[in-house]
Amino acid sequence: MRRFLIALILFLLFSTYNIQKNFSFFHNFQIKKIILENNVIINEKKIKNKLSFLYGTSLFLLQTNNIKEKLKEEDFIESFEIKKIFPNKIKIKITEKKPIAILQNKKEKKYYTNNDEAINFVYLKKFKDLPTVFGDQKSFKKFYNDLKKTNFPLEEIQTFFLFDAQRWDIVTIKNQVIKLPINDYDYSLENFMYIKNQANFKKYKIFDYRIENQLILK
Repeated sequence: MRRFLIALILFLLFSTYNIQKNFSFFHNFQIKKIILENNVIINEKKIKNKLSFLYGTSLFLLQTNNIKEKLKEEDFIESFEIKKIFPNKIKIKITEKKPIAILQNKKEKKYYTNNDEAINFVYLKKFKDLPTVFGDQKSFKKFYNDLKKTNFPLEEIQTFFLFDAQRWDIVTIKNQVIKLPINDYDYSLENFMYIKNQANFKKYKIFDYRIENQLILK
């Protein structure tokens, strides 16, 4: 591509074409099409409208800073790559953020992503079955990372509750409630994973680990 641009510049500098013909040549390289790739969550029409100022811009004079500023306005965009496709197209490959839970902190609702971010909530049918977290972002970030360290089956969780005492309850998709202690709850999580599918424990709906070295079943 660099060789092509150098050759083109030299051609324009040393050619005997008049200004009008050179203008006509550049006109052929004006952006006429924007291609979006890899977007699932983000609305393609919305992005193209946001970038409509690009149409008619020469690929040779394209400044990507303006594109970057517009795309940064979209909460669901994690990163993106911009590629010029001669003679008259640009392609934008988008990497989207992945919501893993709905964070409900008092009256504020946000999506919590796999990168430990909280982004603005808008209803999307694709995410209607995400678990709900009743608690703040900072506390959940720590708790969520602890769950991952213990290999807890996150896909089986329906709801997280954080109490004022900084203690968590987990409700599973089978409506089992796990009441965890304030501290050192790793053992409790591991114990629940060990017994949850055993026949003797399937009938219980509450697994209470709040008292040290005890499990109360109801």
